[in-house]
Amino acid sequence: MSRCCGLFCSDDELQWHLALKTHNYGDFSFAISQANSQFEDQGQVFNTPYATFIGVYDGHGGPDASRFLNSRMFSNLHRFVTEDGGVSIEVIKKAFRASEEEFLQMVGRSWQSCPHFVSVGSCCLVGVIVEDMLYLGNLGDSRAVLGRNRIPGENEVVAERLTSDHNVMDEEVRNEVINQHPDDSRILVHIRGAWRIKGIIQVSRTIGDYYLKNPEFSRSPLYQQLFPSATPFNRPVITSEPSVGRRRLRPHDLFVIFASDGLWEQLSDEAAVKMVTRNPRAGIAKRLVRAALNEAAKKRNMSYGSLKGTPKGERRQIHDDITVIVIYLDHHFTGENFHCTNAPVDMFSHEPQDYGDGFFP
Repeated sequence: MSRCCGLFCSDDELQWHLALKTHNYGDFSFAISQANSQFEDQGQVFNTPYATFIGVYDGHGGPDASRFLNSRMFSNLHRFVTEDGGVSIEVIKKAFRASEEEFLQMVGRSWQSCPHFVSVGSCCLVGVIVEDMLYLGNLGDSRAVLGRNRIPGENEVVAERLTSDHNVMDEEVRNEVINQHPDDSRILVHIRGAWRIKGIIQVSRTIGDYYLKNPEFSRSPLYQQLFPSATPFNRPVITSEPSVGRRRLRPHDLFVIFASDGLWEQLSDEAAVKMVTRNPRAGIAKRLVRAALNEAAKKRNMSYGSLKGTPKGERRQIHDDITVIVIYLDHHFTGENFHCTNAPVDMFSHEPQDYGDGFFP
């Protein structure tokens, strides 16, 4: 049970972790912490004989989009890898595009009976390691951060951010959104202490969020009912176009931290990399989650013990859901067999969801 499903942390019933497991190119450690009433993050590591896939899906508006990605993204990646004969930037884009189309089609069929589906979406961070190449695709503000030796052969380890956050709290992203919508003076609204697109959402690229991508729906009575202060629009106000790239891995590249913004809201890139560098591998993802929770508690002038006693739902006022996967890069190929590691869908509720065929029959 421990090998297959990980270990529940004994001191906090809203945490789960897998201390250490192998992948094709090294080890990985995996941990989550739930804050919302329903866990809106999802994460997975999928190993095949030719590649290692990593996914972090940070949902918003509910868990449906992130759970959908958890069941479909790797399946789509595998399909296009098979069709195209290997991993490439175009394969990553195709998998994102197919996952978006599948989810929006499901919402289009279901929103009249399940109206909350229209406002459900997810950030999506995907990594694929093939031999000495790391491919990355990203929508939203989950993040991949590399720890590497500053100078090969020396022990000083530095942080290098590998992805860009698509969040309008960043001035560059705000300017991008404004330039894409020159005819909409209210494309960005500063409300509740933050910049938000149409006064609603901070991330500018997502999977899902049907209500912000379908102009016709923005003129419907349901849209006006759900968002009375928002104005209709003539074209999508956010996109599903991922930032995709690749990086050749070098011997002085030591590990990559894949995490939802629940971690990065509390820890800097440098602090996270320093913690991974200075501590044992086993349980390092749990250690990062604990550090983030300690920081969140300090900001509220409360102890970690008091935070642990806060039930899910209420805890969202203190911190966000957190998913952390630390991928160590040992630069030797082990040829692991197929195995897939998923975090629990939701702590102690485990609600069944059927979003179609997943990777495994």
